[in-house]
Amino acid sequence: MAKPKKRYVCQACGAVSPRWQGQCADCAEWNTLVEDAPATVFSQKHDLSGGGRRLEFVSLSDPVEPPKRATTGLKEFDRALGGGLVPGAAILIGGDPGIGKSTLLLQTAGSIARKGGDVVYVSGEEASAQVRLRAERLGLANEPVRLASSTNVRDILTTLGAGEPPDLLVVDSIQTMYSDTIEGAPGTVSQVRGCAFELIRYAKERGTALVLVGHVTKDGNIAGPRVLEHMVDVVMSFEGERSHQYRILRALKNRFGAVDEIGVFAMATEGLEEVENPSMLFLSGRDAPLAGSAVFPAMEGTRPVLVEIQALIVKLQSGATPRRAVVGWDNGRLAMLLAVLESRCGLNFSSAEVYLNVAGGYRLADPAADLAVAAALVSALADRPLPDRSVWFGEVSLAGEIRPVAHSGLRLREAAKLGFESAHGPLREEKASLDIQFGGFRQLGQLVDRVMR
Repeated sequence: MAKPKKRYVCQACGAVSPRWQGQCADCAEWNTLVEDAPATVFSQKHDLSGGGRRLEFVSLSDPVEPPKRATTGLKEFDRALGGGLVPGAAILIGGDPGIGKSTLLLQTAGSIARKGGDVVYVSGEEASAQVRLRAERLGLANEPVRLASSTNVRDILTTLGAGEPPDLLVVDSIQTMYSDTIEGAPGTVSQVRGCAFELIRYAKERGTALVLVGHVTKDGNIAGPRVLEHMVDVVMSFEGERSHQYRILRALKNRFGAVDEIGVFAMATEGLEEVENPSMLFLSGRDAPLAGSAVFPAMEGTRPVLVEIQALIVKLQSGATPRRAVVGWDNGRLAMLLAVLESRCGLNFSSAEVYLNVAGGYRLADPAADLAVAAALVSALADRPLPDRSVWFGEVSLAGEIRPVAHSGLRLREAAKLGFESAHGPLREEKASLDIQFGGFRQLGQLVDRVMR
């Protein structure tokens, strides 16, 4: 192919010259010649400035009726979603194997179908007969849910396109789907991205709520490309220990509602049961105050949840290497808190093993739990129980100060509602309207003196 010739165009008069020169020969202007690169085959092929369909813009101020949410029939699921299913929304649910993802979605499908909604449940991991067996165990055998077993996205979309779009489409799971237009085995990055794109496009065009089940890696992240979480509207995580009956549905991303809202379920023989009062669930079994136990009012979205923090201190012989074991909390946060207790309060944990556990398989990420953890550690070290029917919350700084936290009023009201008599936290003005006695701390050393005296 012949090399394209360069030409220089004068910006003042438009004269064309085969070479660059300082002065234009026609208009005598200086430094006006600019190289004009002619269009190549590549540039002509990839020019997107023309040939497309004109878009119709809609003003943001135009009165438009928002889409109506559809309830799932499970209040805890609706809470985590922000109020229910939005038509055309794409939802991605991830969780460990055997945690109950398929059970939750099958119960949701049965509840919506019972109220007259059209629900399609497509399983790529089980045959239709196997899904029917689970439905019989859950008491959903008579629900009008349309079942199918397929892994070909083309077959799924062809079948759905031949009739009216369903209200809810469940695909279990996205890692088992494949497209015959994409090379690679099911579960590869290209297959997961391409299949998810086609299913999401169908949901957006037809107004169908789409729920995709995603497998997770050993680190707890959803398998496949990270772009999958960006493509969907809602990302949810179904958490819990399989040895415990508690299951927590947590919203990690939500374009239609608040983030960090949770729904609490309990795994029973006949499926998942909703837990309307999770605080009583996580505090069950606390008959008498014990050393190393503190109650913390956590905030999950707009919901306060009271959880028990347990600490155990084991003295070691000189020369032994102490262990630090944490379940349900950040390990680095525990190390920082132990350093503050040793440096600012004069306590010694260097010759002792420290074990910290959040009861019920609950996972805490709230920095307001610092004071409750510190209270549990000091109580375990001194072998003295904390005051009965009391809650603890507050953030601890490296200087040993107790800093205020958000939603103190909600935390105190939840504690008072459950029968707790006292609360301890950052120094603040007491409110007479609260039916709970409040004791404030300015420094972490005041907590140590309170427990050890």
